[in-house]
Order: sequence, then structure tokens, then C-alpha cells
Amino acid sequence: MRSRLTSVVAVSLAVLFGAAVAAPAAATEPVTLDETRVLDASDVLTDAQEARLDSRLAQLQDDTGLGLWVVYVDDFTDPSGAEDWANATAERNNLGPNQYLLAVATEGRAYYLSADSSGPISPDAVARIEQERVLPALSDGDWAGAGTAAADGLQEARSGGGGGLVWVVVIVVAALAALVVWALVRRRRRGAGAASGQTQVPLEELERQAGAALVRTDDAISTSTQELGFAKAEFGDAATGEFEQAIAAARASLQQAFALQQKMDDETPDSPEQRRAWYEEILERSRAAEAALAEKAGAFEALRDLAANAPEALARVQQRRAEVGARAAESDARLTQLRAAYRAEALSAVADNPDQARDRLTFADARLAEAQREVAAGDGAAAAVGIRAAEQAVAQAAQLQDAITKLAADLEAAERDGAALVTELEADLAAAAATPDPDARLAPVIAATRQNLDAAREDLTGTHRDPLAALTLLERANTAIDGALGQVREAQQRADRARSVLSQTLLQARAQISAAEDFITARRGAVGATARTRLAEAGATLVQATQAQDGDPERALALAQRAASLAEEATRRAQSDVGSFAGGGNAGGGGDFGGMLGGIIMGSLLSGGGSRRSSGGFGGFGGGSSRRSGGRSGGSIGRSSGGSRSRRGGGRF
Repeated sequence: MRSRLTSVVAVSLAVLFGAAVAAPAAATEPVTLDETRVLDASDVLTDAQEARLDSRLAQLQDDTGLGLWVVYVDDFTDPSGAEDWANATAERNNLGPNQYLLAVATEGRAYYLSADSSGPISPDAVARIEQERVLPALSDGDWAGAGTAAADGLQEARSGGGGGLVWVVVIVVAALAALVVWALVRRRRRGAGAASGQTQVPLEELERQAGAALVRTDDAISTSTQELGFAKAEFGDAATGEFEQAIAAARASLQQAFALQQKMDDETPDSPEQRRAWYEEILERSRAAEAALAEKAGAFEALRDLAANAPEALARVQQRRAEVGARAAESDARLTQLRAAYRAEALSAVADNPDQARDRLTFADARLAEAQREVAAGDGAAAAVGIRAAEQAVAQAAQLQDAITKLAADLEAAERDGAALVTELEADLAAAAATPDPDARLAPVIAATRQNLDAAREDLTGTHRDPLAALTLLERANTAIDGALGQVREAQQRADRARSVLSQTLLQARAQISAAEDFITARRGAVGATARTRLAEAGATLVQATQAQDGDPERALALAQRAASLAEEATRRAQSDVGSFAGGGNAGGGGDFGGMLGGIIMGSLLSGGGSRRSSGGFGGFGGGSSRRSGGRSGGSIGRSSGGSRSRRGGGRF
């Protein structure tokens, strides 16, 4: 049995100023499978994704006779290794030689495709499925895609060969014709590459590029280390902490890249595929390290420019602080008006914005006073640090004030669009009522739509309104009535209907994303990775919806609805993080607490205008260190013929 190495792929883990620590993942022991082929204990799939993946796995069984189960858990425990955990689960459920199990630890960032060594798919083929299909999907955060990729790989491997004595014949024939086949394949690949215009970089050139990148990155780290010494002397330790962390992370990543190079330089033979993957990873690590160092170096250049013109910069920030401070009363009054008209739930994203804005201004006043004294003393470098901190605090205060005005406009627009959608749904209900319904399929849909419509009217016209919630109800009603009438409408009519609703849905999604972004940005010192991830996915999904609105309005509508849902979850997660941060003994710090909550204190002075700080190091991928072997037999799901699940594989993503 031949072992294999799993390629290592870099992952950067964002740490919130070294203070906000993510909640520990829930560890899971080997699980019991049931009649469904997808077990999503981590809740990373939507219902639609889970249904599509289960259907794909059923199709794999029908087409090839191969069974595949996909399990998502937070982390593996008892055993903790991906290989041992997946094999233990397979043996616990008596999976047979034709049955496979893909286990994914979504928080532990590990995975393994468990296969019986006596099964129809060779261990090398299973390894390729893991590395070439499953791993790229997991690296992109495509949980459902990883399961689909495993199914596709198994189906392709199954269709490409047989088993038993047939393999003996194939091997003999292949041995006799090896040189001929090799020549034909090389010729075909060269021809295909020339035809497509997408030839791979030759391995020798990739080796040269990787070697040059290692040297260049090593030199960049040395130069940055020298620059760090100059910066510490000029601006002090507090202002250089983030740069120091970036250098440490780059050095750690470079060491991993050197380790990959050493692996290719040792006496153990490596396949061309392994060498290509490792060279590409070296290049990726080098580029990321150089980019991070260049960003920090550029921030120091900007800070030096600020130090050289400290009096002018101080006057400019003082003037901006006065302008923002003068708007405080206006923001208070605007929020008071909104509270009189809308429900608290509709205003939750901006409920404390005036207080937070004042907190930022208090922090800015303290930094400006310090900078004033340092300018008077002729210490431009020390003044520059305080001026930059004050500048960011004032910018956040303005953003908090602007968010109230933006939300007010979004709510007013939602009221107008909601009223128009009510009229449109009334027409849909009338059309549904007039549609022949011999099987009474439309009746419950009409009743549910009417119920949602009545609730939406209350959200739109009540004493305390919530137009965005009303739009959610109206879209739900619209989706239900469209589904019921789908069989009697032409495709163009459905597309027109989607277009008519899409603008309101996109508006809602943009409004919710904007509110979530404003909330998180102004409180980034307390908001963790989950909320930021949901917000980033919401933004990406909204872009997809916008791009699809002309060619495929129905798909665009679904994407826009998902974007709104993700933005809502991002706000909810962020509010929970802020609540935990404030409740953990951090409240009561006045302006300094606002600086901590806003992410201004502790090294974010160099971000050049409020950009989000990431001080995390580099994670990675690696082959599992555990090993499990031994046969399995019999069972309710499958029956083993004495095979072994001992193949090395899987890894981290």
C-alpha cells in the first residue's frame, strides 16, 4: 500500500487585534448515518444545497453502483485525526467496498475521503479525487461543491475502468504498449493545449520562478526588518506593532515555502504533479508575503508625509472634527423621528449610532490634544500618530451619522416599493382565484399569500412600521403565488414577473448590506470573522444577482434574496459579538473604549483611513499524521469483503 503526501495550501486567519477570540468549534465523535446521504451537523448548507447534493449522490448510486455519504461536522474528536475519524465512521456504519465517505470538519479545516482498499476505485485515484477535486472546493469555502466534486470524481474514475481479472488483462496490455500510449498522450495534450491557447507553464520555468520568488521574498523580509527598526525609532513601538506582526507572519510563511523546496530537493522522488503543486504554492506564499510587507511599508511612508506636515494636518483634522461634531444634534433628532415612525427592529443597526459617534469624537479630542502638544514641542513623528488616530475616529463618527440618514432613505424607498408590490400581489391573487383548480392546489397557497399580505400591510401602515420586514413578507408571498401559478404561465411571463420584483429585492439586499457594513465597520474592534464572512458573501452574491438580472431574472431574484438573508445574518452575528465584547468588562472606558470597539487603538493607525485590520498569521494545509487499517464486515448499509481503510490522504484546507 503506497502512502502519499497532501499538498499544503496557505490560509490566512484573521485575528481581531489579538483580543477577539472565536468561539471554539463543537467537537463531534463518529456519527451514525441514516437513509439520507448528506449529514450537515455544522449547518453550512442551505436546504436547497442539501437537497441538490443528496440528489447528486443518489444519481451516482444509480449510474455507477457506488455509494457516497458526505458528512459535515465542526471538528473531529475521539479520534481527532481526519483519517481515523472518517474510517471509524465508515466502520461504525458497515460501509462496503463500493461505498465511500467524505468527512469534512468545517471549523477544524480538515477532511478525508474514506475508501475500502478492496473497492473498485484505486487508492491513487481516490487521492487524486481528494487533491484535484475536493480540496479546491473546500479552499474556496464551497461546502456543497466539495461533495459534488467527490461524486463527480468517483463517477469518472468508475467509468474509466473495471475490476477483478479485467485489471490483470489491462495491466498486461498496458505494459506491452506503454511507450506507444505515452507518446500518443503527450502528442494529444500538446495538440489540445495549442488549440485552446492555454498551455501550462513548463515545470522547469515554474521551478525558476519559484526559486526567484524565494530569494526575492527573503530579501524583502530582511529589508522590512531594517525598516521596522527605523520606524520604531521614529514612531515608537505602539505604532509599529502591526508591521512587526506582518513581518513575523511573512517569515513564518517563507519558512513553510523553504520547507516545500527542501522536500523537492531531498532524495525522495516526487511526481511532476506534486512538484508543480508545490512550486505554485511557493509562488502563492511569496506573493502574499511581499504584498503584506509592501502595504505596511506604504503606510509608514504616508505616516512620514503626515509627520512632515504635522501642523497643517492637525488643523485639517480639527476642522473636520468640528464639522462632524456640529451634526450630532441633527443625528439625534433624525433618529428620534425614525423611532416615532418605525419599530425598534427596523432601526436596530443604528440604534446606538449617535452615542457611538460621540464616543469616537471624545477619543479624537484626546488624540488631537496630545498631537497639539507634540506639534508645539516640534515632535512631528509623535504628532502624526495621534493625528492619524483622530482622523480615523472622526471618519467613523461621520460614518455612524451618515448611516442614520442612509437607513431613513432606505426605509422610505421600501415603503414606496412595498405599496406597489401589495397592489401587484392583489392582482396575482385575483388571477389565481380565477385559475381553474380542480385538485385544490392553489387554495392553500392563496390563503397563505393573503395571510402574508395582511401582515405586510400592518408593517407598512401601522403606528410603528417596518418596511424592510414587510418587503420580506411580500417577497415570500410572491414566491409562493408564483410557484403555484408556474405551471400555467409561459416562461416569458415568469421572467417578466421576476424582473418586476427584482428591483425591490435588490433594493432590500443593498439596504441590508449597507446597514450591516456600516454597523461592522464602526465596531470592527469587537466583530468576529463569522459576521464579516457573511457580509462578504452577501456582497459577492449581490454582485452575482446584479450581473444576472438581464439574462436570468429568476436566478437573479434568488441570489438577491440570498444576499439579503446573508446580510441580515451578518448584522445579527455582529450585534452578538458587540454585546459579548461590551459585556466582558470592556464597557465604561469612555473614549478609549470607543477606540477599542471601533478598532482604532492597538495598531490600526496605519490603515490609512479606516480599513479593517488583520493581524493573523498564516495557516495551511498538511497531510494527516494518523493511520488506520483493518478490515470491516457486514452491516445494515453495506457489506465488506475484508478490505482495509488505511490509505493516507485527506488533510487540512
